[in-house]
Amino acid sequence: MASPGKKHFALRIDPRVWAVIERLAAQELRSANAQVEMLLREALQRRGRTLPPAGESLDDEGTPPGR
Repeated sequence: MASPGKKHFALRIDPRVWAVIERLAAQELRSANAQVEMLLREALQRRGRTLPPAGESLDDEGTPPGR
């Protein structure tokens, strides 16, 4: 069951990429969904994007307002 407050998103992905994600998730004791979210957060961080506190929205640039 999905966590409350989480956005549902359908994703078409290469089965080979998904297989690697599932293996990584199993090795790191995560669900495949949690692994995808962690990889996305890491990619955003590498690009200098920060997440706003829960409940705060992002501006059109993908950054928290006022930053």
